[in-house]
Amino acid sequence: MKILIVKLSSLGDVLHTLPVVHDILSAHPQAQIDWVVEKSFAGVVRSCAGVNRVITCELRKWRKAIFAKETQQAWQAFKTDLQHTQYDAVIDLQGLTKSALVAKLAQKSPTGKRYAMANQSDGSSYEAPTRWVADVAIAVKPHSHAVQRGRDVCAAALAYRLSESAQKNICFGLVGDINKAYEAMNNIATSGVNIAHTPFVIFAHGTSRDDKLWPKANWVALGKRLNAQGLAVALTHGNDAEQARSDAIAQQLDNAIVLPRLGIDDLLNVMAVSRGVLGVDSGLSHMAVALDLPHVQIYNFDTAWRTGPMLVNPQSAARQVSVYATPTPSLEAVWQAWAQVSTANK
Repeated sequence: MKILIVKLSSLGDVLHTLPVVHDILSAHPQAQIDWVVEKSFAGVVRSCAGVNRVITCELRKWRKAIFAKETQQAWQAFKTDLQHTQYDAVIDLQGLTKSALVAKLAQKSPTGKRYAMANQSDGSSYEAPTRWVADVAIAVKPHSHAVQRGRDVCAAALAYRLSESAQKNICFGLVGDINKAYEAMNNIATSGVNIAHTPFVIFAHGTSRDDKLWPKANWVALGKRLNAQGLAVALTHGNDAEQARSDAIAQQLDNAIVLPRLGIDDLLNVMAVSRGVLGVDSGLSHMAVALDLPHVQIYNFDTAWRTGPMLVNPQSAARQVSVYATPTPSLEAVWQAWAQVSTANK
């Protein structure tokens, strides 16, 4: 059975979809799973055990210059790559017009079908063309976690049932490469902190929305407490504003480093060898969950039920938790949550 997953973006959404690979292969061990994704997030999918082929596109870039010669050439190359294989199942897990277009372009086998979501779930984006293109539109629960929604759609499309054990043991299939992690860290200008030989915690403080930020003073106070425990702090950034914020936090700490703007592959590997991650609602926080790291995810809005760490087994100590309060969680609440996850057994 040849299966194509269509989940193009963004980083958090792609990460939330990874467990479907393990689910599918558990039910259909001989399945070949290919995946279409935006080029900037391809490293995450390539790091997922069980994915056969990653087909990349740059729809975000191409739509800014649709008629440019370079865009036309890249589009044709993408279509050729996409249509290289005939699929028994094309599953659109994005639910948008752009993903419907990709699903429509993909080639089906003579008995193949296209599957998509039939409706929107609370808090998610959804556009009608996704179900117009589908041969089979699958109803999703109105109130559903992002991880569970994708798992349910694939189970319905491919006619398997998620056992109780599978429900409690979510496998993202994401593993960092230790050798590549240390290679990346050895190339980092450490400014006096040798991150390759120092236990460190990552602060994923950046987000595309200012109303999701946690106060800078809280990050500083949190960093000082971690430093006092012998842990260095590594700060990430994806743009100039986030870099300035990282610099401002690091300058007030005794043991901190501002990481360079690493690619997804290198950042994933470096994160995998950290002692854990504290972050706001962002793609990097979701990566920490997928890597099964000790992680505290900070929410200023009551949306953790949809995108935050899933507590699937209440009988065991959670390695990832969300902390929510309005206007923002307190330093003490986040610190207590970190104490919990950093001592939880794997």
